[in-house]
Amino acid sequence: MSTSKDRAIVVSALKHAAPYIRLFKGKVFVIKAGGEVFIDAEKTNALMEQVGILHQVGIRVVLVHGGGPQSTELATALGFDTTFVDGRRVTDDDSLSVATMVLNGQINTRILATCRNLGIPAVGISGVDAGLIRAHKRPPVAREGDSPVDYGFVGDIDSVEADILRKQLESGLMPVVSPLSCDESGTILNINADTVAAAIAAELNAEKLILATGAAGILEDISDPSSLISYIDRAALQKLRDSGSLADGMLPKAAAIDAAIANGVQRVHVISSKLPDSILLEVFTNEGTGTLVVDDIAGLTPAEQSQNT
Repeated sequence: MSTSKDRAIVVSALKHAAPYIRLFKGKVFVIKAGGEVFIDAEKTNALMEQVGILHQVGIRVVLVHGGGPQSTELATALGFDTTFVDGRRVTDDDSLSVATMVLNGQINTRILATCRNLGIPAVGISGVDAGLIRAHKRPPVAREGDSPVDYGFVGDIDSVEADILRKQLESGLMPVVSPLSCDESGTILNINADTVAAAIAAELNAEKLILATGAAGILEDISDPSSLISYIDRAALQKLRDSGSLADGMLPKAAAIDAAIANGVQRVHVISSKLPDSILLEVFTNEGTGTLVVDDIAGLTPAEQSQNT
């Protein structure tokens, strides 16, 4: 049986969460979770329990998932090489086949099965479905002091047909989005999941874009885990990129964050998927767990400026 102390803790937590529930009810959150969260059933369940709570209190959630670790693992098992340039995967024919199997097959299906178990009315969709993500094949990218990089079957987004997602949200469903897309001729293209999440958040006028990643957030010094930045604006984020303080997978994340904010998303949160209940802590408490990114720090509320300080 629960003690009076346990009951008091539960009541206190509900009272503290109530203002946030009122504030965010009916608003759209876009959550992107990296493939490392979906490596096993336990981690998948822990994340989706949190997402389910957001859905159940009236927040309209779109979940975008990656699949990098699983794609690399399967490619290695099949004897294929995996190449990254500036944190972005080069996608040849073999890599594209692997990405299709992993993203649209293994991971999307695993998430949907977990949602069934948790009673979340989720529906799987990819950028290919109904032309959700309209894209074109990325041309070779020039690099300073080096030859241009051909990323292969990697797409750049032209547009997002947001009404497809709006109809699902208005029907009480939660879209689970795989970032695979295609061009007008039907050529399948692999698009970075952070980039897809940012574009969707902008088109849906999302209240928040939440990037749940393996890192604690954005670090001032990539070699020092204790240098977590509690909040930062676009200009300061650009300075970190220019100084080389961001590396590998954080580079496309920074580009996605900048694009989301430039296109109207007011709040972007970078949090650790490894920290228990990190999404709930970020949404329903003042104590932020990662990094909050905004257009201008001057626009932060006093409560937001007190996070993690």
